[in-house]
Amino acid sequence: MAVLDWIIVGLYLVFALGVGLVFRRRAGQNITQYFLSGRNLPWWIVGTSIVATMFAADTPLAVTGLVASDGISGLWFIWNFAAAHLLATFFFARLWRRAGVITDVELVELRYSGRPARVLRGFRSVWEGVVLNAIVMGWVILAMVKILDVLLDLDAVTARLGISHLIDGRWFGILVCLVVAVVYTVLSGFWGVVVTDFVQFLLAMAGAITLAVIAVGEVGGMAALKLQLAERYGDAARDYLRFIPAGDGTSLPLITFVALIGVNWWATRDAGGTSYMVQRMLAAKDEHHSFLGVLWFCFVHYVLRPWPWILVGLVSLVAFPDLVDKELGYPTAIVEFLPTGLLGVMVASMIAAFMSTIDTLLNWGSSLVVNDLYKPFVRRTASDRHYVQMARWAVVVLMVVGGGTAYLMQSIRGAWELFFGMTVGIGGVYVMRWWWWRVNAWSEIAAWVSTAVVYVGLHVWNPAIEFGWHLIATALTSTVCWVVVALITPPTDERVLVAFYERVRPHSPGWKPIAARSAAVGAGTGWSDVVGWLAGLVFIYAGMFGVGKLILVGWVTAVPYLVVATIAGVVIVRSTPTRQAVPIRDATSP
Repeated sequence: MAVLDWIIVGLYLVFALGVGLVFRRRAGQNITQYFLSGRNLPWWIVGTSIVATMFAADTPLAVTGLVASDGISGLWFIWNFAAAHLLATFFFARLWRRAGVITDVELVELRYSGRPARVLRGFRSVWEGVVLNAIVMGWVILAMVKILDVLLDLDAVTARLGISHLIDGRWFGILVCLVVAVVYTVLSGFWGVVVTDFVQFLLAMAGAITLAVIAVGEVGGMAALKLQLAERYGDAARDYLRFIPAGDGTSLPLITFVALIGVNWWATRDAGGTSYMVQRMLAAKDEHHSFLGVLWFCFVHYVLRPWPWILVGLVSLVAFPDLVDKELGYPTAIVEFLPTGLLGVMVASMIAAFMSTIDTLLNWGSSLVVNDLYKPFVRRTASDRHYVQMARWAVVVLMVVGGGTAYLMQSIRGAWELFFGMTVGIGGVYVMRWWWWRVNAWSEIAAWVSTAVVYVGLHVWNPAIEFGWHLIATALTSTVCWVVVALITPPTDERVLVAFYERVRPHSPGWKPIAARSAAVGAGTGWSDVVGWLAGLVFIYAGMFGVGKLILVGWVTAVPYLVVATIAGVVIVRSTPTRQAVPIRDATSP
C-alpha cells in the first residue's frame, strides 16, 4: 500500500466516525430512534441497506471458494434464498410493518400468549441475538482477517508501534476496524447504520466491478479466460461454467442442489422475514415502502451483485491455481492486479463491506438484548435514555463476543453450513404463524428444539454425512414436530389472536375462525400475492441468468432470458396495485 492508498482508507474511516457524531443526538432520543430510525426510511434506503448488510467482507471470499470448488453452480448456496426473500416481500413485508413492533422477537408476545410466549421471547433474544449472531459476526470477521493477511503487512505496523509482542498484525487491523464500527454504531444507532450502509454499498460495488473488469483483462478477456480454463481443467471446465449442476464432476453435488432449492429456502428463517431484514421493514415509512424496499433488495442482491465476484473466482482458477485456501483467490487478485490508488479504493471498499455488516449485527443484536431480554425481564420501567445507554453497552459486549467467535473459526463455508444446519427447521413455523391461527408458542419451541436435536444427532451418528441430506432430514423432522405440537397443545388465547388479527389483518383462510370473531376485514391481497411471488421468481432468476449469459457468452444467448425477465417485471407491476395502508400503531400502544 502506497501513501495514497492509506490516505483513501483513512478518509473512509473518518467519514464513518463523522456519521456517528452527526446522528448521535437524534439516535439518543429513544429506542425507536436508536433501533428503527424513527420508522421514517424510504424504500430505496430500506432495500439498499439490506443489500449492504448482506455484502460483507466474507461474501466475495466465500463466492470465490464456491466457484473454485463447485463452479458457478456452487452459488446456489446463495441463489436458493431468492424464493424465501421474495416470499417475505410479497406476503409478509406489509404485515411486519403493520405489526408495529421494534424487533422481530417482540412479535412473539403480540402473536402468542401465556408463559410459553414469555419463555420463547427470552430464549430467542439470547439464542438469536447473541449465539447465532456471534456465529455470523465470527465468519464476517474471519473473512476480514484473511483479507488483511493478504493485502497489508500489518505485522510490520505492529512492530513499528512496539506492540507486536502483544497482538498479531492481522488481529490488530481487525481491532481497528471493529473499534471504528463500534464507535459510530454506539453513537448513532440505526441512523448511522443506514446512512453508512448506502455509501458503503456504492463504494463496495464500485470496487467489486473495477476488480472484475481488470482481472478479466489481465488474463486476456472473456474468451481467453474460457480457453485457459479448458486448457488447465479439460472437461471439468464445462462444469465450472454451468449454472445448473450436472450431478457429477466439479459442479455442486446433486443432492445438495435438490436440498437447497426444494427444502432450504422455505425451511430457514428468511422465508418469514427475520432479523436485520425485518428491522428494515419495521423502519420503513409505511407498508408500501416496506414492500418496495425488500423488492429492490431482491433485484440488486441476486440479479446484479454476484457477477463481479464470480468473474474474479473464475480468474483465480487460472491465475492462482495452486492456492491451498481457495477463498484467498479474491484478496490475492486485489494485490496482484490493482495499481496504486485503485488498491486503496478496493481496500476501503472491503472495509466498507465489512463494517456495513458488522454495524447491523451489533445494532440488531443489541435491540434483542435490550428490547426482548433486559426490558421485559430485568427492568420493565425506565427512562428512554436508560434503555439507549444499555443498548450502547450491549453493542460493546456483542463486539467482544463476535471477535472471540471469529478467533475459533477455521473457514467461512464451514461457518455457513453450521448456521444453516442450526436454523434449517425454523422457516416453516415462521411462515405459518402468519397464515394459520393454530400455530402457538409451543410450535416455535418445538421447531427450535427438534432442529438442535437432529443437527447434533446427525453429526454424532455420521460426521461425514452429505450436507444436502443433513438439510433435508433436519427440515422435514422439525416440520413434523412443530405441526404435531401445534395440534396437541392448547391454542393461543383467543383475545390475543383477535387483537393480533385486527392489528395485522392477515388475509388467509387459516384465520377464518378468528376473523369470524372480529369486526375487522382482512387487508391482505390473496391470489395477487401468489401471482406476484411466482412472477418475482421468474423475474429474479431469468434476470440473473440473463446478466450472467450476457457477461459470459454474449447477447444472443442472453436476450431470451432478459425478455422473460422484463415480461415478469410487467406482471409484478400489474398484479401489485397500490392499496390503502392499514393504520399502524406501535406494539406498545393500547
